[in-house]
Amino acid sequence: MKTPWHIWVVGILSLLWNAGGAFDWVMAHFAGESYMGMMTEEQRAWYQDFPAWAEVFWALGVWGAVIGSLLILVKSRFAVGAFALSIIGLIGNSVHSVLSMGNALVDMMGPGAMLFNLAIIIVAIALWAYAKRMTARGVLR
Repeated sequence: MKTPWHIWVVGILSLLWNAGGAFDWVMAHFAGESYMGMMTEEQRAWYQDFPAWAEVFWALGVWGAVIGSLLILVKSRFAVGAFALSIIGLIGNSVHSVLSMGNALVDMMGPGAMLFNLAIIIVAIALWAYAKRMTARGVLR
C-alpha cells in the first residue's frame, strides 16, 4: 500500500506537539530555578512534591507520546501501543492532580492551563485512534 500523504503531516505535527511536553518534562527535572522560577511559589511546591508514582505516570505520558510520534514516522504499528501507554500516563497524572489539589488546581494553575490539559488528552486519544486506524489499513506495519 502506498503511504498516504497525511501520515507525514500527522507524524511531524504530533512530534512537534509532543516535543513541547518533552521540553517541559526535561526543563522541570533538570533546569532548576531557570525554569521553575517562572512559576509561583505554590506551583513550584506542587511540582516539587510529586510522589514517585506520579512522576512515573508523567514520564510515561510524555515519552510514550514522543515515541508514538516517531513510530508513526517510521510507519510502525507499535505506535498504537506507545500512544496507549501515553494515555495511561495522562490518566495517572490526572488522578494525581485531582487527588492532590482537586478544584484548587484550577485556582493555582488557572482555567487556561486546565483547558490546555484537556486539549492534551483529546490530542492523545486522537493520535491513538489515528495510529490504530492506520495499522488496520496496513499503513503502519
